[in-house]
This record gives sequence, C-alpha cells and structure tokens, in this order.
Amino acid sequence: MAVESKLKVELVATTQFTAPTDIDWEPDPQASDAESLVEFAGRACYETFDRPNPHTAANDAYLHHIIDVGHEALLEHASATLYIRGLSRAAGNELLRHRHLSFSQLSQRYVHSDASEVVVPPAIAGDAELKEMFLRAVDESRFIYNELLDALNDDLGEEQNSLLRQKKARQAARAILPNATETRFVVTGNYRAWREFVAARASEHADVEIRTLAVECLKLLRTTAPALFDDFLISDLADGTAMATSPYIL
Repeated sequence: MAVESKLKVELVATTQFTAPTDIDWEPDPQASDAESLVEFAGRACYETFDRPNPHTAANDAYLHHIIDVGHEALLEHASATLYIRGLSRAAGNELLRHRHLSFSQLSQRYVHSDASEVVVPPAIAGDAELKEMFLRAVDESRFIYNELLDALNDDLGEEQNSLLRQKKARQAARAILPNATETRFVVTGNYRAWREFVAARASEHADVEIRTLAVECLKLLRTTAPALFDDFLISDLADGTAMATSPYIL
C-alpha cells in the first residue's frame, strides 16, 4: 500500500567564523557567523575595518548595501546545509539543475523499502477521487517493481555476491517506479547559490512542489543570516500556496 510522504526540511550545518586576532575589527554582536564572515570578506577587499561609512557601519546595513550594488560574490564565502525529505523524484530532478549547490541523494540502488513512499501532487491531493486513482496507480507500479525484482534476482542467481546481485536487480527494476516516488537530499550551498535557488524556485511561475520547497528553505536560511534573505517577501497565492520575491532580483 502506497504511503503519502510529506515535505520536511531541516538545517543541519552552517558557517562558523572566527575573526583574525591581529586585525583591529570585531564582528557586530547582532550578526550571525555567516553574516560576519560576509562582512569581513567585503571589508578585507578595501581594508575598511574601521567602518568609515556610518551608513554601513552596522552589519545588516553593510550586507543590504552589498546586495543592492550586486556584489554578491562575497556571499560565496558562507554556506548552509539542509536535509530534505519528502520530495518527489520529479521535483528532485528540478532541484539538481541548480549546479552551484552540492547534493547527496538517496540511492535507489542500495536502499529498498517495503513501503511505496510517494509525494502526491497538490492538484491531486485535494480531490479524494483523483487521490485514490493516483495511489492505486502507484500500488500497481510497485507490484510490477517487486515482480521485476524477484525475476531479476532469479536471472542473476549466478552472482555469488548477494549485495551486488541486489544492487543490479534494483538498478534495473527502478526504471518502473513513478516520478512521485519520494527521494531525500543533503544539500549544501553558499549563500549566493541559495539566493539564486530561492529567486528561481520560489517564484509563482515555478512548479508548486519545488516552490513550496524553496519557501521552506528560505525560512530556514533566514534563521542563519537574516540580513542576506530579508529582502525576499513571502506572500500567499490564490490557491493558498506561498511564493517569495525580491526587489533586487529581476
């Protein structure tokens, strides 16, 4: 029986920063490590550690100025890692297009679950009849998948290494699994790459599933570096889903 999987995104790592002891500069006490590192990198370019401009003396004002003038290369020094579960393989394929992020994805060749965990598209989830039809189709594909696994294991019986035999069977049989099958990712990116991902995928024009993911990522990233993401405005669309846009990104 198919099991419906729900999106879950967790922050598992972020940048830590230690200022050099021989430079007369201290991080803004209100700034996070990631925000302090980005500011330090910018001030190191021009050796403005004495904060000569009062308008950009505070960390958040300095970072807002950096984004405003398009000097986002400084954001590449800081990074965050998120653990994503409950994402469909279809949305996962879209996520993988963001090549400036780094990915470690659940392997269908090594991991085998007796349950068929799938992500139900929002357009289907809200209609009981469509959802029943969808889950029935998933169950049928899973039945064929298990039949293929059994047959492939028999055909590969001469392979003495049981782990290798199972891997070969799964990598062939997985071709029948639907795009709705749940996948999981550990994703690491610098803050410039994360901003580009959010800008592209939190847009109202993006697919609902990956847009939902992008908004959830944005919320978590704001907890690590508010000044680098507070230009994004989160709002609700007519269908009840959320989107986010930034005036700095066209």
